[in-house]
Amino acid sequence: MKDLTQGSVYRQIISQAVPMTIGMLVQTLYILVDLYFVAGLGTDALAAVVSSANLMFLVIALTQVLSVGLVALMAPAVGAKNPAEANRLFHQGVWLGLAGTAGLFLLGPFLVEPYLHSVSSSEAVILLSQQYLNWFLPGLALQFVSVALVAALRATGNVQSTMKIQLLTVVLNIVLAPVLINGWLTGYAMGVAGAGLASTLSVIAGLVLLLFYVIKQELYLHLRQMQKPDFKVWRRVLAIGCPAGAEFLMMFAFSALVYILIKDFGSAAQAGFGAGMRLVQAISLPGVAIAFSLPAVFGQNLGAGRLDRITASFSAALKMQLVVMGLLFLVCQLNPAWLIGFFSADADVRSAGSDFIQIISWNFFASGVVLTCSGLFQGLGNTLPGLASSVTRLLLFALPAVWLSQTTAFSLHNLWLISVLSVVVQAVFSFVLAKRQLIKTGRLAGSPELNESLPS
Repeated sequence: MKDLTQGSVYRQIISQAVPMTIGMLVQTLYILVDLYFVAGLGTDALAAVVSSANLMFLVIALTQVLSVGLVALMAPAVGAKNPAEANRLFHQGVWLGLAGTAGLFLLGPFLVEPYLHSVSSSEAVILLSQQYLNWFLPGLALQFVSVALVAALRATGNVQSTMKIQLLTVVLNIVLAPVLINGWLTGYAMGVAGAGLASTLSVIAGLVLLLFYVIKQELYLHLRQMQKPDFKVWRRVLAIGCPAGAEFLMMFAFSALVYILIKDFGSAAQAGFGAGMRLVQAISLPGVAIAFSLPAVFGQNLGAGRLDRITASFSAALKMQLVVMGLLFLVCQLNPAWLIGFFSADADVRSAGSDFIQIISWNFFASGVVLTCSGLFQGLGNTLPGLASSVTRLLLFALPAVWLSQTTAFSLHNLWLISVLSVVVQAVFSFVLAKRQLIKTGRLAGSPELNESLPS
């Protein structure tokens, strides 16, 4: 267990964000590795994997319900030095993870075909997508249990152990992907199905290692004498987590809407958008990691009654985001075509992808503000403002985008410009809501010092 209620707030955030950045990059590499090797199979195969991988947003949204709710409840217990309560919540998180895994195993196969027909008009792409997802869905389902274990460790301030395990799994995926996709060594090439199987086998290996660590190495958390499912705790986790999960569901809805709107532009446009979006997500991970480190920092300090450190951490995180996102923005502006070139030599794919990266990277500054505010809402156990912010952004993008698609002015370039403007408005709205949340928290705790130190 790492105490996040003492010492420099900058040092505490960085100590959580750096290993979390590595861990999240490792997770993103699952898809990037698949894209790299699948790109050699052709544009249709690349379009199939990127459109199928968008289902990851749906699974991330569902797992975030568990992750955010569990961290929001466990971190204050850890900060209050109450290991019995922290472990009670941990056990319920594991039960919820098992329920989520079982649910996706049962329902997942029925969701695939309707989704694929909605985002692609190419029968070849749909067929390849089905082959990929048949092998990737089991890995997605097992993410629920993995997330429960990782979230519990995050609440205790332990992010380094999970980072090391995730690093091992991506190395395994890098080894397995070319073997299964291209038939290296085996002589049996599975194509896109091999990409899905490689990812699933890597997820299984990661889950086994996480369980081994918690059972054999972890001192604060334990799985001994597992308590029975407590549906009252489940409701508390879901009440906090559902709005945060809905935020990620907005990301799935955004991507799905874009795929629907651009499907008549052809598989090259879809491949360029998909590859570009995955690259932007990978490049912006340091900023995302800063935000994801905040709920544990805020939660532990809330449980310890250190409200002054909550505002200090929020201000520090905003400053760090502006610096980090500014540097990442420059990376995307320098040579976006070179970045897309890692995944496709097709001129149309590179053109579509590089234009997307160059425009969407203007989102980075506003996204840093949105992510930091979301981390604050999660850490203080009130995720409804974050959901309101995400819904606002989706509406600001969807309504003009759908209208534009019916006009002669509709183009990919203009679609990305609408996205940038929607995120800027979202950032302003999120910051206003965050200031109100800090004021409310200070009043409830009777802390005038908190109110006086709010960022302007």
